[in-house]
Amino acid sequence: MYQLLVVDDEIHSRNTLATCFPWEDLGFQICGQADNGKEALDLMKEKVVHVIFTDISMPVMDGIGLAKSIASFKGTKPLVVFLSAHDDFKYAQEALRYGVRYYALKPSSFSELKEIFGLIREELDVKFQIQPASEKTENGDETIKKVLEYCKTHYREGSLSDLSESLYLNPSYLSQLIKQRTSMTFSDHLVKMRMKQAVLFLQDPDVKIYHISSMVGYINSNNFTRAFRAYYGMTPSEYRMNMEKPT
Repeated sequence: MYQLLVVDDEIHSRNTLATCFPWEDLGFQICGQADNGKEALDLMKEKVVHVIFTDISMPVMDGIGLAKSIASFKGTKPLVVFLSAHDDFKYAQEALRYGVRYYALKPSSFSELKEIFGLIREELDVKFQIQPASEKTENGDETIKKVLEYCKTHYREGSLSDLSESLYLNPSYLSQLIKQRTSMTFSDHLVKMRMKQAVLFLQDPDVKIYHISSMVGYINSNNFTRAFRAYYGMTPSEYRMNMEKPT
C-alpha cells in the first residue's frame, strides 16, 4: 500500500476525503492528516509518505509553500496532488513550478479522484519497480544474484547507491528487496564479505592488521576491529593467535 497524507484546514472536508473514499481499493492507505503545510512537513519526519493530497489555501503554510518545500528535498520525493475550490490558472502555474502535475477541484467527484489516483498508482508502480507477481519473483531472484556477486567483488568500496544505479533500480526498493529475500540488509552482506576476506588475509602472519583493515574497506582500523569482534566474537589479533596455536 502506498502511504497517503491528507492536508486541509477544513476538518470536515479532510475527514470526508480520508474516510469516505475507498483508498485501499486503489492501493493507498491514509497514513495521517494535517491542518496545514507545516504540520504536514512535521508528520513527514515521522512517517513514510508517498503521496500528499493537499488543499492550496491554508493558514500557517499553504499548499504552494508545502509543494515548494517538498521540491527542495533531496532523494525520493512524495508526489503532490493539489485540491482547491479555486479554479484559477495562477495556482496551476505555481503547481508546475514545483513539480505538481495533479490538480483536483472541490468538491471532487468519485470518478475524478479514481482517475487521478489510478494514474498516480501507475506512476508509483513504475517508480518503485512494482511488477506482476510472476515477473517480480523471477526478476527478484536474478537481482539478488547480482547483489551477492557485487558484494563479492566490491566489498571494499561498495555502496547501495552505486549498486542501485548499476541495476537501474530505486535504492529504497532495492534495499527492501534484499531484506525481504535474504533476511539481511545490504550492509550485512557487505560486512559478511569483508569479514571473510579479512580471515583470508589474517592467514599470512606478515600482513599487518592495519593493512588488512584498509584492504577490506575500513579507513579506521579501530572500526575494523570492532566490526570483526562483533562478527567473530574476538579481535583480529586474537583470531590470528588462535590460528597459530598448535592443534
